[in-house]
Amino acid sequence: MKFFSSLLGLILLSSCVSETPPNVIFILTDDQGYGDLGIYGASDIETPYLDELALSGAYFTSYYSTQPVCSASRASIMTGVYSDRIGIHNAYSPGSKVGLNPDETTIAELLKARGYATAAFGKWHLGDAPKFLPRNHGFDEFYGILYSNDMWPQHPQQGTVFDFPDIELYENETPIRVLKDQTFLTQALTDKAVSFINRNKDNPFFLYLPHPQPHVPLFVDSTYRNSQKRGLYGDVINEIDASVGQILKTLRDHQLENNTIVIFTSDNGPWLSYGGHSGSSGIYREGKGTNWEGGHRVPAIVSFPKRIAANTRIDAPAMGIDWLPTLTDFTGSEFPEKKIDGVSLVPLLTQKTIDPPHENLFFYYRTNELHAVRHKKWKFYVPHTYRSLNGRVGTSDGYPIPYEMNKIEEPALFNLETDPEEQNNIAKEYPKLVVKISKIADSIRGILGDRLTGIKGSEVRPVGRIEN
Repeated sequence: MKFFSSLLGLILLSSCVSETPPNVIFILTDDQGYGDLGIYGASDIETPYLDELALSGAYFTSYYSTQPVCSASRASIMTGVYSDRIGIHNAYSPGSKVGLNPDETTIAELLKARGYATAAFGKWHLGDAPKFLPRNHGFDEFYGILYSNDMWPQHPQQGTVFDFPDIELYENETPIRVLKDQTFLTQALTDKAVSFINRNKDNPFFLYLPHPQPHVPLFVDSTYRNSQKRGLYGDVINEIDASVGQILKTLRDHQLENNTIVIFTSDNGPWLSYGGHSGSSGIYREGKGTNWEGGHRVPAIVSFPKRIAANTRIDAPAMGIDWLPTLTDFTGSEFPEKKIDGVSLVPLLTQKTIDPPHENLFFYYRTNELHAVRHKKWKFYVPHTYRSLNGRVGTSDGYPIPYEMNKIEEPALFNLETDPEEQNNIAKEYPKLVVKISKIADSIRGILGDRLTGIKGSEVRPVGRIEN
C-alpha cells in the first residue's frame, strides 16, 4: 500500500512539475470605446468572435485604461505601474528623445525569463530611438510601426500644425517599407500572429498584438468595407473581430485554447473629435484625452478556459496597471524587483472574490496632472481644465473639429452606481467625503507628484533618455 501511495505521489509531483505554463495573447486596440462591441451594447457593429470570447470567459464592466492617451497607458500595461512613476506622459511623437527605460521590467521580460517565446506585432509607441525598441524590452520579434498611424505626412493638419516624416514599417530594428497606404496592415499583423503561434505551438509563448486601428486614419480591407451599420469605423472593428477569430481558430487547430490566456482591451477611450470616424463611449461622459469615464472606461475581456468559468461578469473596478501582476500570477513567473502599483486580478477572474482589488484608483493626464480619483463607488475630480466638444459632433471625413477647454472650478463628486453618466455633482451634499478623498489625492501626490499643485513626487523613477 505504501508503494502505491508513493508511486501516486511521484506521478502527481511529476505532473505538477511538467505542466506547461499557459500561453498568453494580449490584443490591444487603439482608441476603441466602451460601446464598440456587441457584448458592451453595440447594435450597429457585428463582433461575434469577441462576444463569444467574452461569454466563454470573463468581461469587465468597470475596467480603466491607466491614462486616456497612448504612450502613458501602454507603459502601464507593460510595467504594472502608474506611468507617472516612470516619467512617461502623453503620446510620443517621431524622434522623441525619451521612452520606456530599459531598466524597467516588462511583461515580456518576466515571461521570457520563464522560458516563453515573445513577440510584438503592431504599434509600439514607447519610444522610437534604438534603446527603446521592443527587442530591448524582452521581445524576441517585432513587426509593426513605432508610433501612432496618423503621425505621417498625410495627416490632415500636416504643414499647419504638424511636420511629420514618413511612417515606416519595421521588422525588428530594420525599416522595411514606407507606408503610403495602411489597408493591408490589420491582416498582415494577424498573419504574423498566426505564424508565431504555429511556430511556437510546442512551447509557451507570449504574443502582444497592439493593433494600430481603430485610431484615425481608418483603414480596412476591402473584404469588410461597407459591411457595418456604423460605417467605416464599424468596418474596421469588424475586421479586428475577424482577426480575433483567426487567432482563436489557430489555437483550436493546435488544441491550445484551454491553456491559453487571451486578453482583449483598448489603450483608452474614443477620439470623439473625429465624429463618424470615432468610437463610442456608450453612456459614459467624454472620451480620449479626458479623465471623465468615457476617456478611461473601455472593454476588457479575458479568456482562459482552464481557470476562468464561462460568462463571468466582473463589475469590480480594475486598471491597466493590473495586467502584469495578473499574468505573473497565472504563469508562475517572478514578480519585478521594483515597486509596482497593480494587483493580480486572478481572484476576481477565478471567482474567489467579488471585492475590488483597489480601494482607490488615480487618474493622471498631461505632464503629471492628477485630475481624478475613484474611491469605491465614488468618482472625485479636483479642479482642472479639460477638453470637450460641448455637445458638438465631429466631422465624418477624417478631419477633426477643435476641442474647447472647460474647467472644473471646485471639487466634484459623482456616485457611479446611481449616476454612471456623471451628470449630478453631489460634492456639496457630502462634504466629509470630499475632505476624505482630497486627503487620498494628496497621498498619491506625495508619491507621484502633481504639476497643478507644484508637488513633486518622492518615489518617481526617472525615464530613460538618450545622450545627445
